[in-house]
Amino acid sequence: MSLAHLMNREMKTISNTTTIQEAARIMGVQKIGSLFVEKDGHLAGILTETDIVRKAAAKGLDLKKETVDSISSKPIISIEIVRSPQDAFDLMGELRVRHLGVTERGKIVGVMSVRDLLVHFKKQSEPRMGID
Repeated sequence: MSLAHLMNREMKTISNTTTIQEAARIMGVQKIGSLFVEKDGHLAGILTETDIVRKAAAKGLDLKKETVDSISSKPIISIEIVRSPQDAFDLMGELRVRHLGVTERGKIVGVMSVRDLLVHFKKQSEPRMGID
């Protein structure tokens, strides 16, 4: 099975000039853990919940004034759509990230989160643990 069946093709984006507070609000409302950051018409980075906590809140940055450009992760770590879920899991573990851009012929076409992989591997595991 390739990542094409597991990834999220709904790529949520924000401008690199968006404030961190606004980005956090968007993530909360949309119940998502990451946003791609656009700069000059192309994807320049990815902002995650972890970035907000560790690079902004923990350091006392002014979330109302600082922009996501200052804390987003760059470059976007990505994996080709034809790779397996195990490959994505291994890459995330090796690089200690929770989100990957998924590429097709070099262009980002979606996002894969560690949560997506957990759901996939849970479906693959046997026997069920009796949790409904």
